[in-house]
Amino acid sequence: MHNEIIIAGFKGQSIMFAGQLITHAGMLEGRHVSWSPSYGPEIRSGTANCSVVISDREISSPIVTKTSILIVFNQPFLDKFEKAVKPGGLIFYNSSIISRGPKRDDVTAFAVPANEMADELGSAKVINMVMLGALVEITKIVSPDTLLSSLEKALGQHRQNMIPLNKQALKAGIEYASKKIR
Repeated sequence: MHNEIIIAGFKGQSIMFAGQLITHAGMLEGRHVSWSPSYGPEIRSGTANCSVVISDREISSPIVTKTSILIVFNQPFLDKFEKAVKPGGLIFYNSSIISRGPKRDDVTAFAVPANEMADELGSAKVINMVMLGALVEITKIVSPDTLLSSLEKALGQHRQNMIPLNKQALKAGIEYASKKIR
């Protein structure tokens, strides 16, 4: 298995944290991984994206120009990165704020109402976990249990109070993908 992933959205949507979690989970499962962040020039509410590679073979370059999986949280990034998805690739998009899905017919798109689901759980800050839940349910790129282990380690002792909500959001994304998307 060799997957390139681009995760893109605005700062504050925990884009980088999502990329780090999936990268760490891949590492825990014994895969080769890379994570590369990219920030826009804005101080606040700017753009953010990261590239993640998870592979069973050595990774020759962490630079992702053509991706097999795209996760986008807003329309500008769908417009920007849709063309970077390889034919046959997957696009997960936040249908709460993205009004139209991908235009291409050679990719598979998954609409996930991440904002609405996170709001139902009580915090918009967990939209990233909702999307990661849908991702792992559809792709099986890493196991949900490994992703949960990564979450517990990443949040550490000083942020243990955030673990239950993030777990709920991850499980909500998994359940949504299992029931609504498949």
